[in-house]
Amino acid sequence: DCVTFILVVGKRQVGPWVFIYEKGYQSTDTAVSSVFTKMKGVGYTNVNGQERVWDVADYVFPPQGDSSFVVMTNYIITEGQAMGKCPEVRLFCPSLLFPFLLRSLCFRWNTRGHMTGICVNTTKTCEVLAWCPVENDHNIPDPPLLMSAENYTLFIKNSITFPIFDVTRSNLVEGVDANFIRTCLYDPVTDPLCPIFRLGDIVKLSGFSFEVIARVGGAIALVIDWTCNLDLDITHCKPKYTFHARASVGYNFRFAKHYMEDKIQKRTLLKVFGIRLDIIVQSLARKFDIIPTLTAIGSGVGIFGVATVVCDLVLLYLLPKREYYKNMKFKYTDGGHQEVRPGPHET
Repeated sequence: DCVTFILVVGKRQVGPWVFIYEKGYQSTDTAVSSVFTKMKGVGYTNVNGQERVWDVADYVFPPQGDSSFVVMTNYIITEGQAMGKCPEVRLFCPSLLFPFLLRSLCFRWNTRGHMTGICVNTTKTCEVLAWCPVENDHNIPDPPLLMSAENYTLFIKNSITFPIFDVTRSNLVEGVDANFIRTCLYDPVTDPLCPIFRLGDIVKLSGFSFEVIARVGGAIALVIDWTCNLDLDITHCKPKYTFHARASVGYNFRFAKHYMEDKIQKRTLLKVFGIRLDIIVQSLARKFDIIPTLTAIGSGVGIFGVATVVCDLVLLYLLPKREYYKNMKFKYTDGGHQEVRPGPHET
C-alpha cells in the first residue's frame, strides 16, 4: 500500500537498511597510522666482465624506512663523467650533410648540456658543454641486470590508532612474534598475517610480470586495510593486504655519485629502472553508540508519521479515483458534518 511504498523509498533513513547494511547503531572512526619498512637481500651483476655486489644501500631510493620507495632492478651506468665539451650521442648536425644549412641549427634542440653551436666531424653530432662522456641510454639491458631482486624481502611494521575509541593496533598481531617472523613469508592463503613479503610475490599479486617490470620499471601500491568491528573482541581487528598496479609499466630516474679524481670533480651517473612501492593504509572502525541508534529510530518514527499524511494527500487529490477514496474516507451525516472513516492504509 501507500505507506509501504513511502517506507521503501525512504529505506535509507529507516528500517533494516540503516541497522543492517549501514550499521546505523554504530559510530565510526578512521585511524592515525605510521609505517616502517626494511628491505633485505643482495644483488649480483657481471657487466662486461666487471663483477659487482649490490646491497640495500645501493639499490633502495631513498634510504630505508619510508612508506614510499624504489627498488632498483635495472640500470644504465655512465662512469667517469667530468665537466667539459664533447659530442652529443644522438643530436645529428644537419650542416655536415647539407652545407647550405647554418651550423647555428645546433642551438635549436633540447639536449643533455649547453649547445656550443659547433658540429663535430667525427661523430656528425652537435657539441655540448656537459658532463662528458654524455650518457647513451638507447639500449636498455635485457634481461634486467638485477633479476635477483625477485628474491629480496620487505618487512613492514604498521601501527594504527583509532583516537575516538582509544584503540591501538599493530600488524604484529597476536601470534605474530619473533619466532613466527623468522620463518614466515607472506602468502594470501597460508600466511595472510606474515609481515614479510617477497618482492617477486608482490609483483605477481599486483598483476605484473616480474621480468617486464624489472626491465623498464613500474609502480605498485601495497594496501593495508584495517576494517574493524570493535563490538567484537579486539583480536578480530586484523590487517588485510592487497596489491595493485598503479599504472602501466615504465618508471625511471637518474642518480649521480660525485667524487674527486686528480683534483677534478667527476661523477658516476646511473639511470635507474625500478619498482616503486607505495604502502597505503586505509582504515574504518565501528562501535555501538547510543546516539546514532536513537537518531536512526527517531528518523523511522518520523517517516511513519509523515507517511499517513502524504498518502491521504495523494489519494484525496491526485489519483483518478479520488472521489471513490473520499467516499470511503468520509461519511456524511444529515447535519452536513463529516465523519472520518479509517483509510485503507490505516486498517
